[in-house]
Amino acid sequence: MSKTLIRGAKVLGGEAQDVLIDGETVAAVGPGLEAGDATVVEAAGKILLPGLVDLHTHLREPGREDSETVLTGTRAAASGGYTSVFAMANTFPVADTAGVVEQVYRLGQEHGYCDVQPIGAVTVGLEGKKLAELGAMHESAAGVTVFSDDGKCVDDAVIMRRALEYVKAFNGVVAQHAQEPRLTEGAQMNEGVVSAELGLGGWPAVAEESIIARDVLLAEHVGSRVHICHLSTAGSVEIVRWAKSRGIDVTAEVTPHHLLLTDELVRSYNPVYKVNPPLRTERDVRALREALADGTIDIVATDHAPHPHEDKDCEWAAAAMGMVGLETALSVVQHTMVETGLLDWAGVADRMSFRPAAIGRATGHGRPVSAGEPANLTLVDPAYRGPVDPAGFASRSRNTPYEGRELPGRVTHTFLRGRATLMDGKLA
Repeated sequence: MSKTLIRGAKVLGGEAQDVLIDGETVAAVGPGLEAGDATVVEAAGKILLPGLVDLHTHLREPGREDSETVLTGTRAAASGGYTSVFAMANTFPVADTAGVVEQVYRLGQEHGYCDVQPIGAVTVGLEGKKLAELGAMHESAAGVTVFSDDGKCVDDAVIMRRALEYVKAFNGVVAQHAQEPRLTEGAQMNEGVVSAELGLGGWPAVAEESIIARDVLLAEHVGSRVHICHLSTAGSVEIVRWAKSRGIDVTAEVTPHHLLLTDELVRSYNPVYKVNPPLRTERDVRALREALADGTIDIVATDHAPHPHEDKDCEWAAAAMGMVGLETALSVVQHTMVETGLLDWAGVADRMSFRPAAIGRATGHGRPVSAGEPANLTLVDPAYRGPVDPAGFASRSRNTPYEGRELPGRVTHTFLRGRATLMDGKLA
């Protein structure tokens, strides 16, 4: 069994320590550990975190392998410091049966760059009319615990209630894409001053907030868990904060791009900034950062949404919605949350590893960096600064909003159960 000694890393941003990996587990943590026959990774000045966990990734396989595959998506995940990702169900065919989720799960095992936990669809074909095989997907080899029609909203209150009741039996969670469809017909960007000036169809904040308000009340009524995907408005923050104060079992995520970018960027008409939910205002960005800092928003999730060049390099109205995010997420969080003093590195570990692993029940992930724990680890050089170059991405797609933007931090090593999937910034 191979051994690796990570020497002098700041574990969760604390004091410098050595971490010895023996096989698949952390064997020891402390100063001055002997290397023996271990491979030594010199980590002075670097931050050691538990492997990151993304509760919201689009891997596109099966059906849209021109955008991404499980292989390329998990290579991108390893490059970004992730050891576990949850793959959304809006594939072709939709992941609404045990057979499809098992296919995605086994592809993740086969490629081995990170663990892949499929998310099952809530409704058949994402059509919002009939519950999918929730129980069968949970009992499959994939052991699905998170269900979502992401890309579409479960807008029928009766269907949503039934889904919440069903998953309660095995402590599952329904992850809602909060978008009232009638309020967003023809919408192209956030509804506000910029949309009015540009003459683009507005996407009102209330379209998100009204669904969240309904669903937290349904979760309270049923006594079940609901998770809010890609929360994007200040009003949504207040609803989640209120729900938590009532003891409702609700969790919420924010994307890196909603922590940094605003609807002012749409003035360029560059479709790389077209995303669902849309980029909001500076006021919303401030509220999201503060809510992530105080725990109202539980986690950061990438909503990694790869698209081929031809689907984004076109006129705004015809362009697909979405951005890739796995390889830049940690840098954006360092920029928006750590460098602003809103979170320390222990807080980053909490929001990007511990909590998402707990919400999705990702076994072996989101664990403390201590002896006896699985060696799922991420080593970060926080002093690095440089421009984002999508030509170097491991993802099959390049639709990043950060091209050329200077961001801090670089993941240098990622370990999945003790095996280096990323070593000195290069994929194994």
